[in-house]
Amino acid sequence: MRTIANPPNPFISQYRELLEPPRTATVEVYGDQTREILSRNESPDLPFRWSVNPYRGCFHACAYCYARPSHEYWGFGAGTDFDSKIIVKENAPALLRRTFEKPSWRGELIVFSGNTDCYQPLEAAYGLTKACLTVCVDYRNPVGIITKGALVLRDLDVLNRLHQKAWVRVYLSIPFSSDDMARKVEPHAPSITKRFEVIKTLADAGIETGISIAPVIPGLNEGDIPELLERAHRAGACTAVATLLRLSGNVEPVFLERMQEAFPDRIGKIVARLREVRGGALTDSEFFRRHAGMGVYWDMVEQLFSVAKRRAGFADDNTDAIPETFRRPGGEQTSLF
Repeated sequence: MRTIANPPNPFISQYRELLEPPRTATVEVYGDQTREILSRNESPDLPFRWSVNPYRGCFHACAYCYARPSHEYWGFGAGTDFDSKIIVKENAPALLRRTFEKPSWRGELIVFSGNTDCYQPLEAAYGLTKACLTVCVDYRNPVGIITKGALVLRDLDVLNRLHQKAWVRVYLSIPFSSDDMARKVEPHAPSITKRFEVIKTLADAGIETGISIAPVIPGLNEGDIPELLERAHRAGACTAVATLLRLSGNVEPVFLERMQEAFPDRIGKIVARLREVRGGALTDSEFFRRHAGMGVYWDMVEQLFSVAKRRAGFADDNTDAIPETFRRPGGEQTSLF
């Protein structure tokens, strides 16, 4: 583990400066007695409204994770606190079942890992994601999953039942083509090689899969796009998306510090390219601008993605409506409308 290094928490008025190096970070687990499990997304530029996040914080420790500032709401830091102080929602399955029993719930798509990875290592011990997915099977509720975790294969039986009774699609987040580069940026996530194996295993089992090239980090990984799309399609992925790096709040100092350490010869280029595609800034939080850039260079990246996607063999984006499958056990079908 890295030594603890967190930017000052803006929600705490005082913080201390140590007179000696901090101790090595170790994983600490905290219980969260939340009363609601569904997070409502009000962002008009995202394709889903509801998400489930059984864990807060993420051991994968990705330098770029946009969820880092959310850890500050709980009195932690956005740096290695986010990587090592993991909050577990032990009541998640019961809360989800309770939500599905409410007359107001109409069976909309639920996305797992809208914030932090639902298949990070602690899932092997707690099994909260699997238990929540089992609830979705019971109620035939459509599900989308975004993950880097190979642990998703443990739940292939549940995913198959979701596929048969409702709808499910699993996106593997794979932003790099090199295992060595990924290890520097995503130190505790499964290897790139393993993630492609996960796509193949899921696809061979009949589960719809996709690749999420997120984030695209100009000056670092945009050249990986053609290879990533080719490997994903060959493994059986049916769709692909790409998103520009976001550095909101204290993600920025965490990302820049870790990139400086990992790529001292490339950090200047990364910063310059980011400013070029962000109109001189390092990030943009405005809806419909935060996930994509601007200018000639970003136009070139988008064209590269479009051409490489077509050459890899991906069909046009699937715009088919998600089927209305939601049913309460023993009850009549509930319409979405």
